[in-house]
Order: sequence, then structure tokens, then C-alpha cells
Amino acid sequence: MKVLVACEESQRVCTAFRRRGHEAYSCDIIEPSGGHPEWHIMNDVLPILNGDITFETMDGEEHFIDKWDLIIAHPPCTYLTVTGNRWFNVEKYGDKARERIKLREEAAEFFMALANADCDRIAIENPVGVMSTRWRKPDQIIQPYWFGDPFEKRTCIWLKGLPKLVATNMVKPEERIQYASGKSMPAWYAACFSMNKEERSKARSKTFPGFAEAMAEQWGIF
Repeated sequence: MKVLVACEESQRVCTAFRRRGHEAYSCDIIEPSGGHPEWHIMNDVLPILNGDITFETMDGEEHFIDKWDLIIAHPPCTYLTVTGNRWFNVEKYGDKARERIKLREEAAEFFMALANADCDRIAIENPVGVMSTRWRKPDQIIQPYWFGDPFEKRTCIWLKGLPKLVATNMVKPEERIQYASGKSMPAWYAACFSMNKEERSKARSKTFPGFAEAMAEQWGIF
């Protein structure tokens, strides 16, 4: 299969498909941390979404794809997630809120460009966010602990031409951190607060290994 993994710097999904013999490429505007520049397209993903395209990977090699067999996309969620909804209050935050509204619109347009790509099989993952009402509800919501990683991270998946993922190794998630306010948070997520903004964003957006393996195992058979 010819597989495009959009917005992926970690290369975890790309590598999982490569291990199974597929011609998979990761694509992001930043360098990959997965150690395989020869599989990475460091560029905007939109020009290559619909296939019939020649592109270069970071090692300088040129590749031609007539049509992608599968697209898996992880669009940026900063302006799409509902956790930041309070920052869109124009009465309270004025021009800063207006700018965030503009960026949310751009993020939603990017999301829909991925969803409308000329490909028969598409999976888009994102946290719980505005696309559930702006477009449609996700086909399923999964957790890393369904696939052997003992962590919590509710992840929505929108599917086209693909079956829902089936849990492969259900484990108990780690204990949550409890705060005096009564709120709680997954420990792995809280640990990211010690990182700078860029590294924190990368760490929170990485696909957990078990999830990546499940996608390659269950969607790489068509």
C-alpha cells in the first residue's frame, strides 16, 4: 500500500507501516524525530494529498505517487480542541480572541481539506473538539490503554472506507494526578508542563506506540 501519514514528525505510524512492507511516508513542516529522513516529506501536505505528484524525501530522493491507498492524518489541534474554548471570548479577550477565531477557521479548513482528499481510505485523529459539531461526530473515540499503553488520551477518529479499530491489549491506565481544586489530570500529560512550549506540543501530540501498531495491523490489509 502507498500510505501518507500527514502531520507526523514522530514517524511512529509511518514506521509501523514500513515494518509491514508498505510504502509509507510521513509529512510535516518540521524535521522528524523518528530517525528516518528517507521516509519524510518536510513540506506542506496539501499539494500532495490528491496524488499524481512527484515529491522529494529529506534524503533528496524523488518519488512519484499516482494515488494514495491510505491517508492517516493528525492535524494540529491547538485551535480545534474544546479545552481552550474560554480563550475565544471576544468580550473578555478582544483582539486576541478574534485572532484565535481566525486561526480556528483556518484549522477547520485544513482539517476538511484532509477529509476531502481524493483517497478511498482516510483516517483523521484529533482530541475532542469543534469538528464534531462543525462537520460530524467521529466514528469512534479510543484510548491508548486499549492498545497496551497504560495512559489516558481520549482520541477521536473520523473514518472513510475503513473499519473501526479493535482493542488489541486492554490494560489499566496509570493513576491520575489529583489537585486540591478537585480536578485531576493524566500523569503523563501533567509531566509535559515542565517542557518548553514547542517540546510540550510535540510530546502531547505523539501517537502512542500501541495505537500506531494497531493502525498498521488492522488498516494495512486492504
